[in-house]
Amino acid sequence: MSTRLRHFLFVAGLGLCMHGTSSAEGPTPPASAAPAVAASLKAIDGRNLLKHIKVLASDEFEGRSPGTRGETLTVAYIKRQFTRLGLASANPDGTYVQQVPMRGVTSTPKFAFNAGGKATPLDFPGDFVAFSPRTERDVRVDGSEMIFVGYGVVAPEFGWDDYKGADLRGKTLVMLINDPPVADPNNPARLDPAVFKGEGMTYYGRWTYKYEMAAKLGAAAAIIVHETKPAAYPYEVVINSWARENFTLKTDGPNASFPAVPAWIHLDRARDLFRAAGMDFETLKKSALSRDFKPVSLGVTATFQVQNTLREIASNNVVAKIEGSDPELKNECVVYSAHWDHFGINDKLKGPRTQQIFHGALDNASGVATLLELAKAYKALPAPPKRTIVFIATTGEEQGLLGAQYYAHHPLYPLDRTLVNINIDVINTWGRTRDVEIIGFGHSSTDDSVKKFAAMQGRTVRPESRPELGIFYRGDHFEFAKVGVPVVYVMGGRDYIGKPESYARERVDDYIAHRYHKPTDTVRGDWNLEGAVEDTRLLFMVGYDIAQGSEIPQWKAGSEFKRSDKR
Repeated sequence: MSTRLRHFLFVAGLGLCMHGTSSAEGPTPPASAAPAVAASLKAIDGRNLLKHIKVLASDEFEGRSPGTRGETLTVAYIKRQFTRLGLASANPDGTYVQQVPMRGVTSTPKFAFNAGGKATPLDFPGDFVAFSPRTERDVRVDGSEMIFVGYGVVAPEFGWDDYKGADLRGKTLVMLINDPPVADPNNPARLDPAVFKGEGMTYYGRWTYKYEMAAKLGAAAAIIVHETKPAAYPYEVVINSWARENFTLKTDGPNASFPAVPAWIHLDRARDLFRAAGMDFETLKKSALSRDFKPVSLGVTATFQVQNTLREIASNNVVAKIEGSDPELKNECVVYSAHWDHFGINDKLKGPRTQQIFHGALDNASGVATLLELAKAYKALPAPPKRTIVFIATTGEEQGLLGAQYYAHHPLYPLDRTLVNINIDVINTWGRTRDVEIIGFGHSSTDDSVKKFAAMQGRTVRPESRPELGIFYRGDHFEFAKVGVPVVYVMGGRDYIGKPESYARERVDDYIAHRYHKPTDTVRGDWNLEGAVEDTRLLFMVGYDIAQGSEIPQWKAGSEFKRSDKR
């Protein structure tokens, strides 16, 4: 049999027919020339996905915060599922975990700004949210000059520098959220696609970048002005995400990712601050859209007092593998990942206990459930793939991709032999789609693999429909990309079968407004997991093809990550 014919039959065996019947398990794979692979695909079903999600998002698991009983239960559950399936430990020590040393910091902050000799204290967390990653119990920033630095971006490739060499040591920086929205000179109603990806979002718009820059410049504090539209989530999400115990990776000395006090401020209070300084917020915001912008002293000082309660945590990534069957290629691997953590319990919230628990059903019990279904599908193969398949359930994603970051700098398998990371974070619970979206479309040759197998499902592939959300920079795959590993991150598309064109946007907007990072992210009775099953099968096909094939994923020309490519 020719290599081309063998490949054709293999590919045909992976096909998922759009005309197959649907059930609670999802679309049924048709009979094909590769029944073993088809059987693996059929092993992925919606009932098992739902079963895992219900357990992980239950009250018993207490919101799965690192360093809590919720982590203990979660890690034990995932490990138990891996061992029941017959997967080996992916840690050479045989433990099924990679310890991730972290610090937990519960901060009680006070903040006041002084304008013209008048001090104005703000309320935590309604007016502002702040913490300190420092290991000191008491952290103070006294009388620090407040400097408006626009969007806080230095992007040489766009000829952009908001700092202009200003000495900002010891200052408190006030920053705008997201990228500078620069208008297209040919169409002022749209953003310039040649600057900061136009309608899309770059890493320069992420809060992580802004705090990193503040720390690099020696600032004492950095305050991001929250605005719901560009941030893509309401201020309530800021409170739920930050006004609680926060986590950082354990490091010696100051944390390079943060100034002494990173903070957020409500838009209304930011306007009050600028007004007290004798300035207009909207006017200064508009001035920040120019490359000629320079930092502006507000003539106001900031005072922070932060009391910290600290603890050290040995959190865990849960790791398992299916060793490759080829004597040579088994030293290379395909990595699937999904974060298990969420926000735990906030006993200050009103109502019964269940209304204080951040269940994280979609975010990301659903991703872990998918990871387990993928492991089951791989174990259903009559023989392992040629290359090793590694499964990682990461910790600390909600705190800045901490588990993935730790793995990227302490890999259990060499990164130059890691062909791809396939990440799962929030699955499609609203039914089947005629399309699939690639988050980070255009970065690597893995796009072509997704296109190939999506077409066999009768689906088209498109770039993400909400690039302004900056999703590519908000998931664990980003940490793999930063160290040179091509990534796959897909979402169910926006063309839902039997639904109006507006259905996808309505569902996403409703989720962000009412459930994202809230206790209400629970299992819902109206979920339809057929689309999730189809997406999971797609991810299996993509990973299996890479694990078996001779083509190694590559970064495409123009990708910001190509400079890190060791291939």
